[in-house]
Amino acid sequence: MKILIVEDEIELLETIVSYLKNEDFICEKATTFFEAEDKLISFKYDIILLDITLPDGNGIDLLKLIKEESPTTGVLIVSAKDSLDDKLTGLDLGADDYITKPFHLAELNSRINSLIRRRKFEGDETIQFNEIKINPTSKTVTVNDKPIELTKKEYNLLLYFVTNKNKVLTKESIAEHLWGDNIEMADSFDFIYTHMGNLRKKMKKLGAPNYLQTMYGLGYKFAEK
Repeated sequence: MKILIVEDEIELLETIVSYLKNEDFICEKATTFFEAEDKLISFKYDIILLDITLPDGNGIDLLKLIKEESPTTGVLIVSAKDSLDDKLTGLDLGADDYITKPFHLAELNSRINSLIRRRKFEGDETIQFNEIKINPTSKTVTVNDKPIELTKKEYNLLLYFVTNKNKVLTKESIAEHLWGDNIEMADSFDFIYTHMGNLRKKMKKLGAPNYLQTMYGLGYKFAEK
């Protein structure tokens, strides 16, 4: 899952990034309104942690932009302000949750995972696609009730495909989702083909059909043929 953290307190920002990366999230960061605005226009995110008070703008205005550009993205407001008005304004504009500084990182992680379940998995603890079952909490996968050993990148690739089943995904969007915005500096996407090939082999070994379809000139789609 890919997260954008909009926070102008550098020490807190780096602490959050370090913690969430250890939880296997892909993290991007923005410290100003302008930087966040640029990223929101250029890239897609699953979850956005949004500080309301920024040195060059108001996070509420960014929330409006998020809802215009990417209405399905989950938004968790993070702010030092603890007033009812701020909470209600953010929630009325479409934010999913609100956490007040200071907070425990474990609580932040719990709220993020809860938001992901609501936004991506319809509130379920597991994701089922035919014989494939994914548990995002434990980050485990079974195929035909047999556990499958996947690398972090293979797991994240499968999760991305399953949560976007029947949609055509470009190789650029796949790379960006799994490796972050800096992937645009890569010379090629050969590493994607390697991970996809390994994932296909491991799933086929446990009896799963090849759901990964190549849409020539467009990208890839995870679907039944």
